[in-house]
Amino acid sequence: MHIISTDENQVFAAVQEWNQNDTYNLYISDMRGIYFTLAMENVKSSRGLMGNIIIELYEVAGIKGIFLANKKVDDQVKTYITYNKGRDWRLLQAPDVDLRGSPVHCLLPFCSLHLHLQLSENPYSSGRISSKETAPGLVVATGNIGPELSYTDIGVFISSDGGNTWRQIFDEEYNVWFLDWGGALVAMKHTPLPVRHLWVSFDEGHSWDKYGFTSVPLFVDGALVEAGVETHIMTVFGHFSLRSEWQLVKVDYKSIFSRRCTKDDYQTWHLLNQGEPCVMGERKIFKKRKPGAQCALGREHSGSVVSEPCVCADWDFECDYGYERHGESQCVPAFWYNPASPSKDCSLGQSYFNSTGYRRIVSNNCTDGLREKYSAKAQMCPGKAPRGLHVVTTDGRLVAEQGHNATFIILMEEGDLQRTNIQLDFGDGIAVSYANFSPIEDGIKHVYKSAGIFQVTAYAENNLGSDTAVLFLHVVCPVEHVHLRVPFVTIRNKEVNISAVVWPSQLGTLTYFWWFGNSTKPLITLDSSISFTFLEEGTNTITVQVAAGNALIQDTKDIAVHEYFQSQLLSFSPNLDYHNPDIPEWRQDIGNVIKRALVKVTSVPEDQILVAVFPGLPTSAELFILPHKNLTERRKGNEGDLEQIVETLFNALNQNLVQFELKPGVQVIVYVTQLTLAPLVDSSAGHSSSAMLMLLSVVFIGLAVFLIYKFKRKIPWINIYAQVQHDKEQEMIGSVSQSENTPKITLSDFTEPEELMDKELDTRVTGGIATIANSESTKEIPNCTSV
Repeated sequence: MHIISTDENQVFAAVQEWNQNDTYNLYISDMRGIYFTLAMENVKSSRGLMGNIIIELYEVAGIKGIFLANKKVDDQVKTYITYNKGRDWRLLQAPDVDLRGSPVHCLLPFCSLHLHLQLSENPYSSGRISSKETAPGLVVATGNIGPELSYTDIGVFISSDGGNTWRQIFDEEYNVWFLDWGGALVAMKHTPLPVRHLWVSFDEGHSWDKYGFTSVPLFVDGALVEAGVETHIMTVFGHFSLRSEWQLVKVDYKSIFSRRCTKDDYQTWHLLNQGEPCVMGERKIFKKRKPGAQCALGREHSGSVVSEPCVCADWDFECDYGYERHGESQCVPAFWYNPASPSKDCSLGQSYFNSTGYRRIVSNNCTDGLREKYSAKAQMCPGKAPRGLHVVTTDGRLVAEQGHNATFIILMEEGDLQRTNIQLDFGDGIAVSYANFSPIEDGIKHVYKSAGIFQVTAYAENNLGSDTAVLFLHVVCPVEHVHLRVPFVTIRNKEVNISAVVWPSQLGTLTYFWWFGNSTKPLITLDSSISFTFLEEGTNTITVQVAAGNALIQDTKDIAVHEYFQSQLLSFSPNLDYHNPDIPEWRQDIGNVIKRALVKVTSVPEDQILVAVFPGLPTSAELFILPHKNLTERRKGNEGDLEQIVETLFNALNQNLVQFELKPGVQVIVYVTQLTLAPLVDSSAGHSSSAMLMLLSVVFIGLAVFLIYKFKRKIPWINIYAQVQHDKEQEMIGSVSQSENTPKITLSDFTEPEELMDKELDTRVTGGIATIANSESTKEIPNCTSV
C-alpha cells in the first residue's frame, strides 16, 4: 500500500493486490479515513532512480478534484482524467492540430493524448508534468498522441483550462518552469548536449521568445527558480566541459517585464468539465492574466476565485462503502456486503444511519437536488443473533502445558452481548456459563490435569438465534527422554520392527519423525513403533525425533544389515555381575573389549564380528558373525567360510582363551552358552516348515535331557541357556540356575512377559519359582510348573 494523499482527512491509497505485478488499485476513503471504495483499477506504477515505487497518479494543483492517472488496459497504458475525485474517468482529447498547424486525426477511444506522470526526483528539474497553485488550470506535460503511452515520438503539451483541451508546444522533450507566479513560462531543452538558449512565453505557450543566457555552451545539470514574491530570477548550473568546474549562471528576467499589471491586464476564466459548469458541486470563476500581457503580476496578485454552489446531481455522489457501480450511476451492494446489517456498535434501542448506497464526494459543495434522496437514513437498531463466534487462546497457540493455565478469549462479530448467554466447554468434563455476556479482558482461564487433545466448544445464544465455535487444544507435558529400540543386526529385504520409548509415559499426543539412512525426508507417525525394510547391506543409521508441543528430542541408533549372519549367546564369569552398572555406555564399552579380545585370539577380521551386551542381570551378550562385506555375492562358497570362522571363535571360547581384565585383580572369562541354537540366519524362503519343526523338536528334546542331566548332578554355578527362534525375529533367552534347595528359572529378554507365557518349553520344574524378567521389570510367579 502506498498512501498518496491525506488532504481534508480523506485518504488516497494505492494497493497492489494478489493478481498484480506492475499495477495498483486506487482506493479512496470517507471523511474519517476508515471505509474505502475503489476509484480506479490497474493504475500503472514505475520505479524511480533510487528503486522506489512511483504510482502514476497526478493531482492537478490549484483546482480540487482534478486528477490524471495512467491505467493499464489490455496491456496498453492510457491516460485518464477525472474532475470529481475518481468517480468518473475519461480519456484525454488529443489536440486538433500539431505543432505545424496540420490536422491531427485522433478519434476517441481508439486514439487519445497520453502523458508521462512521473514527478522529478531531481529538485533542479521540472519533471515531466507540472502545475502550480498560483496558476490554476495551467498544466504542462510530456506525452504523445496515439493508442497508448509511448516513450518515442514524444513532445510537450499544455492545457490552459484544467485538462479539457490540449495544445502541443514542443516536438522534443523540454524542461518547463513557471515564472512570476505562473504568469510566464521558461523552457530549456532536455538534452545531454551543451545549450546556450532558453525560451520565454507570456501567452501560455502560444508563442516563445528565444534568449541567450551564456556566451559559451553549457552542459546544464539543473536550474532553480528562486522562491519569493518577486520570482523573476533563475539560477542555471552546469559545466562548460566534462572536466571543468561547476558554473553558476544567474538569469534576471526583470528587464523583460515592461511594467506592473493593472486590472485591465486580467481576465476571468470559467472552469468547465466538457462544457458542464458545475465541478465538485460549484461554479468556479478564476482571475488570471490575459495571454500576451507582458507585465509583472506583482505582490498584489491573489488568483482570486468566485464560486457558487450547484444543485446536487448524480455525478456529485459516489458509491458508498460496500457498494459497486453498475452502469453510469447505479450503486448496488457487493457480493460480500450485507446492506441490512447495522454497524457492530449498534445496540437494540439505539438508532443508526443506514446508507442508501451513495455518499457525497468529499469536498463537493452541492446543495438540494438529489442530496436528500442519496443521504443515509436514520433507522432503529434491530436485535441481532450471535454471528461470527470465535474462541481463541490469548497467545494464539493451540498447545498448552498440563498443569498450567490455558487462557481463552471469546470473540463475536455480531450479536447483542447484553442479551446473549455464553457457555464454554473445556472438553475435559468442565464447563462455565455466562449470562448477559460481556468480554473479559484477561480471558477465561482453565487448568488441564491430564494430557491429550481436548475439544473446546463455545456456544452463544439469545432469543434471535445461536452460534457455535470449536477449538482443538493439544495439552502436553514436557518430554524428558526417548530411547530407540532396534535390533543390532537384521536381514536385508526383511521387515524389522522399530520402537521408541518416551519418558514420562503420559504425554498425550506425540508426533514421531523417523529418518532411515541418508534420507532427507522423514516418515511421520503418531505411533511409537514402525516397520521398515532395509534394501541395502551395510551399517544404517536410524534416528527418531519426538515432538510434544514446543519440545523436540531425539535418539539415534545404528543397525547392521546383511544378507545372512550367524549368532551365538555369550555368558561371563560371575564376577562381572558385581561390577555391572547396567547403563548403555558401559555395555557398549564391554562389547568393544570382547570384540578386541576375540580378534586378538583368533585373528578374525574385525568387521566380521559384532558383540552386543544385553541389559539386566546376569550379564549376557550375543556374538554376531557377519559375512565379509565384499563376499555376499558369492554366498554359497562363503557360508562355509563363515562356518569356519564360527568354529574358530567357538574353539577359542571353549578353551577359555577369550578373557579381559575389567580392572586390576578382576579377570573376566567369556564363555559360549552351551545350549544355544545359532543357525544361519537369512532372508531366503528355502527353509521348509517340516525342517523347522524337526529342528525345533531336536532342540527341545536336547534341552530337556540336558536340564535333567544338570539337575541330577547339582553342580553349582552352571548356567544353562536356551534360545527359541520365533518368526525368525524374536529371540528369547532363558537361564536356569541350580541351587542346593530350590531350582530357579530366569527368563531374561526384551520380549514382553505376555509373549513368553505363550511359548511352551518342554521343561518341568516341580515346586520351583519362575522369574520372568526384561530390561524394565521383573515378575515372580510362584509354583510355576511349566514355562
